[in-house]
Amino acid sequence: MNYMKAPLDPEPIEAATQTYDVSEQIGHLLRKAYQRHLAIFSQTIGDPQLTAVQFAVLSASLRMGPSSMSDLGKATAIDAATVRGIIERLKGRALIELKTNLADRRKTTVELTDAGRELVERTTPAAQRVSELTMSDLNEVERVAALMLLRKLSASVPA
Repeated sequence: MNYMKAPLDPEPIEAATQTYDVSEQIGHLLRKAYQRHLAIFSQTIGDPQLTAVQFAVLSASLRMGPSSMSDLGKATAIDAATVRGIIERLKGRALIELKTNLADRRKTTVELTDAGRELVERTTPAAQRVSELTMSDLNEVERVAALMLLRKLSASVPA
């Protein structure tokens, strides 16, 4: 998809500028919804040191088994630099360990420790509750629609 825009006519630009309300824009509303979700996560998860993105990496690691940082980043939609920092913090808590890939010694494999596996297993029910609480103001039809629309919006991210 081409997201480049043709030159804009100044009259509609001026009108748009006067009527534009940031609080009604999708990015603003998504950010507010995500902030609400993060607040619910921190109040519900049961581990004050665990962030939502850390939980996502731990959960993906449990599901995928020993993986590369790159694969964990793809599975969680987290960029490489951020994943690297998250993994370092999780390693510092002894929740994951890094091992040299025996097939290719240049590669590192991320693997849950027993403590990491236990934390994911203990907090997953709370994480499911976080999703329920995040959508608590929606009826069942709205929940299905919201998830469907978010999947559709996130399916093709522009480069």
